Amino acid sequence: MALPIEALKKNPRTAFLAEELSRLSREKEEAHATATNDPSLKELADDDIAKITEQEKFIEKQIEEMLAQEKDEEEFPNEVIVEVRAGAGGEEAALFAEELAVMYEKYAERRGWAFSRVDESRAALGGYKDASFEIRGKDAYKDLRFETGVHRVQRVPATEKSGRIHTSTASIVILPIKKKYDFVINPAEVEMTFTRSGGAGGQNVNKVETAVRLVHTPTGIIVRSQSERSQQRNRDKAFEILAAKLEVLKDEEDAKKLSTERKAQIGTGDRSEKIRTYNIPQDRVTDHRIKESWSNVPGILGGDLERILSALVTSDAALGAVAEG
Repeated sequence: MALPIEALKKNPRTAFLAEELSRLSREKEEAHATATNDPSLKELADDDIAKITEQEKFIEKQIEEMLAQEKDEEEFPNEVIVEVRAGAGGEEAALFAEELAVMYEKYAERRGWAFSRVDESRAALGGYKDASFEIRGKDAYKDLRFETGVHRVQRVPATEKSGRIHTSTASIVILPIKKKYDFVINPAEVEMTFTRSGGAGGQNVNKVETAVRLVHTPTGIIVRSQSERSQQRNRDKAFEILAAKLEVLKDEEDAKKLSTERKAQIGTGDRSEKIRTYNIPQDRVTDHRIKESWSNVPGILGGDLERILSALVTSDAALGAVAEG
């Protein structure tokens, strides 16, 4: 095995199989000892050794598959935070931000993923100033990882009497929530405050201060969590999101240093990069990174994202093949 047996025993996924390997190893040693000490039993012992070796190979293959899956989940976690923020366009931008949030919620439903609100700040006339949501499900980050960036909508607002087309924007950030990080957050560098969780219209839905707000002083990153019922769970969720934000910040810095990497060819993941336009009058959605368009904007905003996400993944794979070739 590539990893020492003791390391495999400490991994919850492989612990049971590692114990089985240890047991088989002891049985094999006993069989070897029997073959050496009693020549009359050598043939029987050799037969046992061959069977044990086959069992070992089968278990080792299972462990290798588990470790490969674990590595894949580390790179592409099954949990993400989707951050939505209104950009240019005032009231229309806030409404568009909420439409994008609903789009991801509907897509999550189609995939059978869990979707829940972490925090939200609503605009006075409707829509989101900013909001964050948690999505849990198989391949969540693998599917959604290219959604980070500025999304633009072109349409005639309901309040526009002259029929002019307005352009509004909203930014999306997809944060992968990993189980392990290569750094430790220093508690001394985090300011933590507690408030009451707020509901729609700013109504207090909780009489105790369960909502948590973190400020990471070295970077100025601010994180809020108010969806959980207890202060401790909101605190844990906020620290998970802070860790993810710090990881993304590090990745962005690395991408700038290595801007020729294939990951930068689809997009740097920079939240300021305009990635997609939703043109309502022309019923067309265009992803500017791969210069491809799709019709049926209502369907796409209703969660029909498979075509777009598949095209992005395919393009990334093709770029990777070119880079490696």
